[in-house]
Amino acid sequence: QVQLVESGGGLVQAGGSLRLSCAASGRTISSYAMGWFRRASGKESEFVAGISWSGDNTDYKDSVKGRFTISRDNAKNTVYLQMNSLKPEDTAVYYCSVKGGSYIYTPSRPTEEYEYWGQGTQVTGSS
Repeated sequence: QVQLVESGGGLVQAGGSLRLSCAASGRTISSYAMGWFRRASGKESEFVAGISWSGDNTDYKDSVKGRFTISRDNAKNTVYLQMNSLKPEDTAVYYCSVKGGSYIYTPSRPTEEYEYWGQGTQVTGSS
């Protein structure tokens, strides 16, 4: 079992920045790809960013490319999402998750390929 705790969300004006953290416990995540997802009110969850186990390979949703950066510190068992130039449409609850299944080393986009979810952290971008 892995427990994930997201933090760092908040209310920020358009153009502002936030840094989300995802701290894992119960098992090391250093051998697993990790993903950040978000769910806006009334919408389905969507992939935001993913990172390979080593940090060498990353993937981003088109609308956040150039604004968001995913990173990880395996020594701290923690994954981060740096969000710059925030927009009102980035408003959502953000979740991190551990890659499951057979291909655990590289990130992918479908939510069903991930397991163990945290409680999420609310990000609100005001206009």
